[in-house]
Amino acid sequence: MKAMIFAAGLGSRMKPITDTMPKALVPIAGKPLLQHVIEKLKMSGFTDIVVNVHHFSDQIIDFLKTNNNFGLKISVSDESDLLLDTGGGIRKAAHLLDDGEPFLIHNVDIISNANLKELYSYHLSHDGMATMLVSQRETSRYLFFDDEERLRGWMNEKTGEMKSPFPDFKPEHYKRYAFSGIHVMSPGIFKYMEGYPEKFPIMDFYLQQAAEIEIKSHLVSDLRMVDVGKINALKEAEDAIKLM
Repeated sequence: MKAMIFAAGLGSRMKPITDTMPKALVPIAGKPLLQHVIEKLKMSGFTDIVVNVHHFSDQIIDFLKTNNNFGLKISVSDESDLLLDTGGGIRKAAHLLDDGEPFLIHNVDIISNANLKELYSYHLSHDGMATMLVSQRETSRYLFFDDEERLRGWMNEKTGEMKSPFPDFKPEHYKRYAFSGIHVMSPGIFKYMEGYPEKFPIMDFYLQQAAEIEIKSHLVSDLRMVDVGKINALKEAEDAIKLM
């Protein structure tokens, strides 16, 4: 099974730590974030991993080499010249990901108890082009799904901003979930990315294409996760790892 880890981000919210290292190598409980995600993927049966790089890319490449790729096949998708955002990053890595089978996407700064094998199996057994791991945790930005678990729209509850390709979208008619930063895609999705700019976010792509293709949700009721995007989340992540 194949997976991609988003490790190219600038880590701006974790300054000054990321002034000298990429966010992917910030240590949590004695291990870099990247190692936590790689080991979770390996334990879940993923053997072929793509890691995209940009900020201090040489440090990540050296880290993988020093650790002999953790006994896996790990390829690097180099975005050193231009950071392509999440959607552009996936499309650039298409030649590494597309073997005709679905692949999993995992943000490097997500620590969770998610069952990745279960998510992958769920995607295989349902008719979706992509499956997003979601939960009912509190957040300011929500995704909305219908009774068939199909994506209908998005809303920022703080600002009231809404996005949906459906002209009759009304948030109160749908189930409200929070995205985990973990999802599975089928390779057929790449043809829908044709015509998009070189750099684009995957969430905007999902919301623009949701009327054309099925973007599904997989709800996990007991999901425990920490988004290690800010310095003040480091202690929370260390505490969470002890309980997982």
